[in-house]
Amino acid sequence: MGVVRTLTAVPIVQMSGLTKKFSAQTALDALTLNVGSGEVVCLLGANGAGKTTTINLLLGLLEPDAGSATIANYAPGTAGARQAVSYVPEAVALYPKLSGLENLAFLHSLNGARTSDRSRLLAALEMVGLDLAVAERRAETYSKGMRQKVGLAAAIIKDAKALILDEPLSGLDPDAANQFQELLRQVAGKGAAVLMATHDIFRAKEIATRIGIMRGGKLIELLDAADVGHSDLEALYLQHMRKAA
Repeated sequence: MGVVRTLTAVPIVQMSGLTKKFSAQTALDALTLNVGSGEVVCLLGANGAGKTTTINLLLGLLEPDAGSATIANYAPGTAGARQAVSYVPEAVALYPKLSGLENLAFLHSLNGARTSDRSRLLAALEMVGLDLAVAERRAETYSKGMRQKVGLAAAIIKDAKALILDEPLSGLDPDAANQFQELLRQVAGKGAAVLMATHDIFRAKEIATRIGIMRGGKLIELLDAADVGHSDLEALYLQHMRKAA
């Protein structure tokens, strides 16, 4: 059962006509989409659909050719936007010789924290389901699921208004994916706006309040997750992908 979306959700992530071109290729074509407080919006699409370009624009790593975006009313890449957003990539990079706890302290310092209270760091790791004994081990011993948990703990401890994720479930075993899914529900339940790019139709249906299907840089379908079943969503997705072939 996914997060319940309220009609009064305050828009946190806002995109209007967002467009990005690379030479003659349009990677993102006039994307207009808002993600509100407490919402989880999942973007589905094949490689090259525009999902990662969208994320890079929101993070301020790319400049749009047209349109605009804001995060908590700040332009991407500004100090205000960086403070308001947390990002979890497909593969969280940790320093292998440092423990999970030490990595979290370092990530927290990158987010502007002047001090890292050990009890608070441990509480964040415990919340994401990383065993406290494991937290003291070197990250070189961690599975992908463990590394993703440290990344999510860094997002949680920051108390960001927006959480952006790029294929965070890729390569996770079913149990780790279930845990990660539940954690995203909790983050959204506390009022964060969650935007996640994924290939996983099943997980998108399970966690999202709304699901967008992207193809060729365009958002071609936007659905309320509660209004579509797993099989219907899969059929609709495949139908759109066949049109691109």
